[in-house]
Amino acid sequence: MSKHSNGGDSLVIQITQAENQSGVLITGGRGFMGRSLAKLLRRHSYRVISADVTPVRDEANESLCDIANLSQLRDLFQRTRPAAIVHLAAILPTAAQRDPASATQVNVQGSLNLLTMAREFGVRRFIFGSSLSVYGSWGADQIVSELDRAAPEDLYGAAKLYGEQLGDIHRKLYGMEFVSLRIGRVVGPGARSTTSAWRSDIFESIRGGNAREIEIPYAASERILLVHVEDVVRMLLELLRAPRLQHSLYNAGCESVMVGELKSAVERLNSRVRINLGGQPVVGNPRRVDWRRFAGEFGFALDPISEQLAEAAVS
Repeated sequence: MSKHSNGGDSLVIQITQAENQSGVLITGGRGFMGRSLAKLLRRHSYRVISADVTPVRDEANESLCDIANLSQLRDLFQRTRPAAIVHLAAILPTAAQRDPASATQVNVQGSLNLLTMAREFGVRRFIFGSSLSVYGSWGADQIVSELDRAAPEDLYGAAKLYGEQLGDIHRKLYGMEFVSLRIGRVVGPGARSTTSAWRSDIFESIRGGNAREIEIPYAASERILLVHVEDVVRMLLELLRAPRLQHSLYNAGCESVMVGELKSAVERLNSRVRINLGGQPVVGNPRRVDWRRFAGEFGFALDPISEQLAEAAVS
């Protein structure tokens, strides 16, 4: 994946045709969630327009586009005519703190440009990949719902909240079907993260025969909200294909996992893997989340992280 993880200031567009289906533009299409979502949509015969930051390769149906450049983005929409957008592109928290100017261009201006083009080209539905970081820090026993206040503590969370508010204005003024999904820490193989590699390492190393040490920065007594990437993309698909959405904001399904129990589960499945904990508190995110709104509307259930780890160990 590129340096901007799920997206950035320039996008590579790859178009896959499918009969009798409207096109879906995925920003951050070569990121962790984007790649999985593109595969899932293609299995359901959607025409996928996958966009992300990457060097241009000598392949058919690829072009370069800067989402901060409105004229380039308009050219993309003119050529591809998407009927729906799943916006996952973002400069992630650590990179955003290091380069706030680029983060603002991508996470704020890029989102506004996409909404502008969605309105101009009559996009039916705009699904925004938001984050539970919009809530900021909460106590270990507090359960956060969509009705609770949002108080982000970093540039990434603030940009996500601003993106939600931009979308809400477009929904109210122009009748756009804008919906936000607030997502927790996404785990699973293939994340390619440089700052939180453990999110993939716990899955990728669990079958290995070599000794391996994995660093997780949190204290054993802390709780973190985890969701497997395959569960995230199933939720995004539900939002995409629903005939009507009852709400414009949903907490994504997440499991509140004790860090010490996660360590024990991985080491039990593979005795050659050692998890080293850093002892840090969880800040900038809630530790428990109420996601009954999504579960009730879509009849959605998660597979426990412990079961997904066990499956990874034998698959």
